[in-house]
Amino acid sequence: MSITAHYTSWSSIPPEELNPLLTRQFVHGTQAMLSRIELKKGCLVPRHAHPNEQIAFLVSGSMRFLLEEDGATQEYILSAGDVLVIPGNVPHSAEALEHTINFDLFAPPRHDWINREDSYLR
Repeated sequence: MSITAHYTSWSSIPPEELNPLLTRQFVHGTQAMLSRIELKKGCLVPRHAHPNEQIAFLVSGSMRFLLEEDGATQEYILSAGDVLVIPGNVPHSAEALEHTINFDLFAPPRHDWINREDSYLR
């Protein structure tokens, strides 16, 4: 099996505006996906779930995440430098409390994003 490296830079990936408050860029391999997401203050990512494990890392700004775990809603407020691991299939939502830039790592890659079947964000 041949493995080929792939090099790129964020500046070469056009930001995709999903709505007036949310833009994203992403790259993926066969096992994982890394996304750069920019959210303007007040942006709401509606409740959703996906089988992919998600690791969110805030570069700047602040976000509120609501996760439904064990029949209860858990609130997490993240600031720059914070990391949140969201297990697969856990319903969650998010709100940008400030203009925010975050990186999300997904494993495996989000095929709904790759195939642009992510209407909940649009």
